[in-house]
Amino acid sequence: MATISASEAAVTPADTKGKATLLSIRNVAKSFGKNIVLREISLDIAEGEFLTILGESGSGKTTLLRIVAGFESASSGEVWMGDERLDRQPPYRRRVNTVFQHYALFPHLTVEQNVAYGLRVAKRPEAEVASRVAEALEKVRMTQHAKSKPSKISGGQQQRVALARALVNRPRLLLLDEPLSALDANLRRQMQVELKSLQREVGIAFVFVTHDQEEAMVMSDRIALLRSGELEQVATPREIYIQPATAYVAQFIGHTNLLHGEVRQGVVQCDSLSWPAQLPDGPALFSLRPESIHVMSAAEPTTPGHLRIRGRVLQQAFHGATELIRVQCPGGLVLTVRTPSNAGIPDEVDLEFSPASAVPVRKSPGRN
Repeated sequence: MATISASEAAVTPADTKGKATLLSIRNVAKSFGKNIVLREISLDIAEGEFLTILGESGSGKTTLLRIVAGFESASSGEVWMGDERLDRQPPYRRRVNTVFQHYALFPHLTVEQNVAYGLRVAKRPEAEVASRVAEALEKVRMTQHAKSKPSKISGGQQQRVALARALVNRPRLLLLDEPLSALDANLRRQMQVELKSLQREVGIAFVFVTHDQEEAMVMSDRIALLRSGELEQVATPREIYIQPATAYVAQFIGHTNLLHGEVRQGVVQCDSLSWPAQLPDGPALFSLRPESIHVMSAAEPTTPGHLRIRGRVLQQAFHGATELIRVQCPGGLVLTVRTPSNAGIPDEVDLEFSPASAVPVRKSPGRN
């Protein structure tokens, strides 16, 4: 699982509030025989938004993308772009273009010929083709490679060509199906920044599909997290990290501690810990991020209003600037804690955290 810190989660997205809705997915379901892939998905995408559909393999994210593109038909539901019923249109009539995981560039054509291919198939005038191809290549900074064949440029450059080929058709919406997954880690990080910058520059909405949590957090204005064909949560990266709606979301995005407690008369009891909470009586589940727990020396006083517990260090994992340690606490409670890298952590430590850091989450019905 990707390691995501609170600072990485605090990327400020573009403000999509108040922007017009570009695409509206309404109660879309999809089954292949008895296999239900999507269950009543409803989702709006704003003009100029970078929305990421995130999920495990088999969650339905690529199927949803293909329904929007027109490569699959929904079993039920509707897809609208503005006042146009999009799902009744063939793919070539939709102002939607797709960039696939494998860029499918024609090896025998040059970069500019690859970008121009769709326009020439549509029999656009050659002067218009030349102008639009030049504009698209300039946007992705590939003008100097216009005469090169795909085999002569890097993987990152091939990805830019695939983007130019999609942008040259002037779509209102660009769909990207895990386009960075074939790149090595360093190039992938570089392309994340470039792709986000390009999306801001061209100003059109991107719907990006990935299974990579860190990628979604870094690039997105909002994330739609799919699980088994259902939406678990749709929110900004900051919201989805700090205020996860379900236990699944909390565990899928970064690391967390799930605390199982019992609420009675406004007090939570969780193993040897207790704290006040305005919650109804009964079982409760809380997400506590590892960076919200602080390692204290035995001599340090407890911060007013914080909870303190002592435990034995079971495991220590080095992550560069930080370390993750697992601490066995009284009552069988095991906490994962993120600390600055420190080779001098003793065998037993005092931990403290604010009760406000323990965020109530709900179980996904029948699946947690």
